[in-house]
Amino acid sequence: MWLKEMLKSKTIQLRLVQEEDAEFITELRSDEKYNTHLSKSDTSVDAQKLWIRAYKEKEQNKEQFYFIVERLDGTKCGTVRLYDFRSNSFCWGSWILNHNKTRYAALESALLVYKFGFEELEFDKCHFDVRKDNHAVNKFHEKFGARRIDQTELDYLYEIYPEDIEPMKLKCEKILGKS
Repeated sequence: MWLKEMLKSKTIQLRLVQEEDAEFITELRSDEKYNTHLSKSDTSVDAQKLWIRAYKEKEQNKEQFYFIVERLDGTKCGTVRLYDFRSNSFCWGSWILNHNKTRYAALESALLVYKFGFEELEFDKCHFDVRKDNHAVNKFHEKFGARRIDQTELDYLYEIYPEDIEPMKLKCEKILGKS
């Protein structure tokens, strides 16, 4: 599958979610260690399977893409989703990495998201929001080059452009090697 090869990094890969991933996603989203800053969802596996079935239509129409983050040995360690496609911008979220993640899984998965959004889908920018009290993730995105452009009562609103991530790409190449 072309997507799997394209969305591969030094220690992780992103693959499109399948219905069989429902139990993993449900466990991940219902784990209190990881769900503090997520929007609430039905925690039943059956509800997740129904959501995935409906999502697959959106994937076929290239309206959104939901990925399982895996270590290269196939161990599932997270999720990430690209959605809310606008004329020149995409959003990403549903980003969760569990205890099975690799040391640089956050950096690698973010770079893969941007690679897919900017290079493959050819968007000009990315927009997203992060809960204000999610300090570590806000700091992560700001180090990546994201600009805080607004805020709501709960969230900071960001945008980032391809040129904003170039310094982080170079820094990651030094850490991870060129992928």
